[in-house]
Amino acid sequence: IEQHSGLLVSSGSDDEVHHAAETAPSNRRLGSLLAAVGATAGVAVMAWAGSTGGTGTQGSHIVMDSSAFVGLTAAKADDGPNWGCGLVGALPGISQDGVASPETQRLIDGIKGSSTYNKASYWNWNLAPQTDDSVEEHLTKDFIFMPEMWGAGVVEAKNVRTANQPNFLDTNGKICPATMAEIFLGMNEPDIYGSCMGNMFGECTAPCDDAAVAANDCPAASLTSTTRAHANGRGECNCWQYAHATGVGFWPYQGCSSAQPLPKLWDDAGCVDTVMTAWKQTAQIAQSKGFKYVTTPLVAANMTYAKRFVEKACAECHDISCGCPQYVAFHFYAYDCQPISTGGYKALQDRLDAVKALMEQYPFIKGAIVNEVGMLNCAGEKDNPICVPDSGKYPAKNDPNHQCPKNSELPRGLPDFVEHIMDMVINAKTSDGRGVVKGFSWFNENMAGGTYNLQLFDSAGKVNEVGESYIKGCSKWAAAQKLQVINDEGRGYERVIDREPRRSLSAGSRGSHLGSLAPNTVTDGVAAKIPLLTGCLPP
Repeated sequence: IEQHSGLLVSSGSDDEVHHAAETAPSNRRLGSLLAAVGATAGVAVMAWAGSTGGTGTQGSHIVMDSSAFVGLTAAKADDGPNWGCGLVGALPGISQDGVASPETQRLIDGIKGSSTYNKASYWNWNLAPQTDDSVEEHLTKDFIFMPEMWGAGVVEAKNVRTANQPNFLDTNGKICPATMAEIFLGMNEPDIYGSCMGNMFGECTAPCDDAAVAANDCPAASLTSTTRAHANGRGECNCWQYAHATGVGFWPYQGCSSAQPLPKLWDDAGCVDTVMTAWKQTAQIAQSKGFKYVTTPLVAANMTYAKRFVEKACAECHDISCGCPQYVAFHFYAYDCQPISTGGYKALQDRLDAVKALMEQYPFIKGAIVNEVGMLNCAGEKDNPICVPDSGKYPAKNDPNHQCPKNSELPRGLPDFVEHIMDMVINAKTSDGRGVVKGFSWFNENMAGGTYNLQLFDSAGKVNEVGESYIKGCSKWAAAQKLQVINDEGRGYERVIDREPRRSLSAGSRGSHLGSLAPNTVTDGVAAKIPLLTGCLPP
């Protein structure tokens, strides 16, 4: 490499490396290509550009380290951060003070590289980590927590933590070592009626009306009972006493006329005004706490719902100050361990394409947050991720681990599903090459809300096959993002390299020099193009 490209690679990211070459580089294109590869690998690189001929001429060089490369990435067109891979559901092996077991840390380390922040994301339908099903949610410093206002009302300001701050208080008043995110998530699944959770899941799809209560025809659902119970003849139940609903679309909302108004929100102008006014107030409260971004509601299936929300919320501005979402958030589940025949993969692709179209129509939309992903334990029902558990071809009750059995569509079971959808995430691009997905959270729960056992750990706390596939997919996404940075910076750009011999950049000047890239720029210096890289990096 030294002889033929004039490149010297150093393992120290901040070392100023000097190469007393006696011969000018014979292949500057290769040198700059290797420089780009070296930078994404996190090593210091020095590309030489000598004068145009002869031997014994003095070369000149630029030292580029990984920190400078990261800064350059952030300085390009504002595409927004990528929160990468994340989780929902309690994690084993983490203490209250944020110390993880070696196995849990291995999973964290395996997924966090897909994030701009080099942290795994976590969310839980609430404003901070909580106790759920008698289990406290503990996180480490390697997590970013993404808060959500689950309902359609105005968030209570006192409960919103300060954005971008570590060591905030969880809902139990205990210190959480994670960092609070700068993105605030919208209401949960207003686009569908949903279901009451617990032992009436899939059957109770509405709260009891006054007549049912008066007639004592309002059976109570339970989160803790394992005995299957049934809603009344109109699909109603008492879901407020011992259970809760999957989403806000299940409930009435003051200021709207119908009993379950939110799924048909756009048919009621008065309801639209009420909901959007509350949302704008919530966004302004979040902004006052330092949050920079908000999302659309976390839609279950209806991407048109998200589009109309964007168009209404962003009529006045294109940022958080008026409640304008810069990220489109949605959930995705396939059905019955058959993601091909039941249309699961197609449904995900359709949603990714919908966000792609929004990003191309509205440049302020930065991408998708797909923060519930898993497999439902029931026969597929188009555009309605609510169904009666164990009603499909592969009921979870028939598998000893309550997971997907190996079948023709998933020869290895759930690991195949995870790896396939992660490839779909990686491949989702706008026409100008921007990544569509900016956050992805696996539903790390065991048969919750009608799912299979989707946990990434076995009962002993060891990462299972599904977890290994998630690590693989997230690591692949991280590598793809690094390669994308190289490709983005290589398209039509030239780097001006000073003629001064042995001139290296100090830490203080590095960023300004690297920020001087400009299309088709030629100055008195020697220009070395960074080539477009395709498939150049080793696996």
